Amino acid sequence: MLEGLGLFGLVGTIVVIFLLLAVFFTFVPVTLWISALAAGVRISIFTLIGMRLRRVIPNRIVNPLIKAHKAGLDVQINQLESHYLAGGNVDRVVNALIAAHRANIDLSFERAAAIDLAGRDVLEAVQMSVNPKVIETPFIAGVAMDGIEVKAKARITVRANIDRLVGGAGEETIVARVGEGIVSTIGSSENHKKVLENPDMISQTVLSKGLDSGTAFEILSIDIADVDIGKNIGAELQTEQAEADKKIAQAKAEERRAMAVATEQEMKARVEEMRAKVVEAESQVPLAMADALKDGNIGVMDYMNYKNVQADTSMRDSISKVGKKDSSTDRPTNS
Repeated sequence: MLEGLGLFGLVGTIVVIFLLLAVFFTFVPVTLWISALAAGVRISIFTLIGMRLRRVIPNRIVNPLIKAHKAGLDVQINQLESHYLAGGNVDRVVNALIAAHRANIDLSFERAAAIDLAGRDVLEAVQMSVNPKVIETPFIAGVAMDGIEVKAKARITVRANIDRLVGGAGEETIVARVGEGIVSTIGSSENHKKVLENPDMISQTVLSKGLDSGTAFEILSIDIADVDIGKNIGAELQTEQAEADKKIAQAKAEERRAMAVATEQEMKARVEEMRAKVVEAESQVPLAMADALKDGNIGVMDYMNYKNVQADTSMRDSISKVGKKDSSTDRPTNS
């Protein structure tokens, strides 16, 4: 019985010791500390424990430190840890410092860390400083003074400017400025033939304007890759202007016609009104004649003469109407 309890206690002790060792080696990166010592990087085991307490992954600090030490860079562990706590990419910064050191580019840890925290790829920037990048623009259209559209495509060779990476404009600004320069150069040409004969005139004019100021790049060259002829914008504008003038003239003519129709309708209304007044006045004549006869203002003979005049006038009107009808029906005969 005692022997069983002793065996059980021994196994329990071994398990507890094993668990304690597992927790110890998990919390204390002993293997990482040994790797650092083997690489010639002197770092205290308590420093690694402090990283664990500060919620810093020791592997993210020690491995870049070993890499920097092997490359001959003077980088302190406190610098790497502070950059990690600020949310930066320690490994990328160290790689950029090594690349800059190999290429004889003056780049300090503080500037590299600032570029990384600004959201730019500092390693790519260093590589672009060594190996310039070519940015190709789409076809940019401009109109020469003769109204012909000219399309040009440019290739911009740029190199990263380390000193202006923080706060400098990006590739979109470079493309926009070059496009603006191409449009203004084409627009100032007397005709499109000069642009086709001298495409380097565009690149020389654009390059002389210092378009890389305030950007994170340095423009090395601007080359015109392709030039093409577009539409005859001047002729299209003249055609559209003529069509607009035609529509304006038609609108004004329609306005005058509407005014003439309105005037004619108004005159007809006035004539009808006058006719109505004449008819009304004529309807009063028999009454006036009757009153005159009754009052003795006219005699019977006067009334008979008035009727004879009316009959004579009616006969003359009938004769004139018959004559007009006969003359309208007559047709000339061929002999």
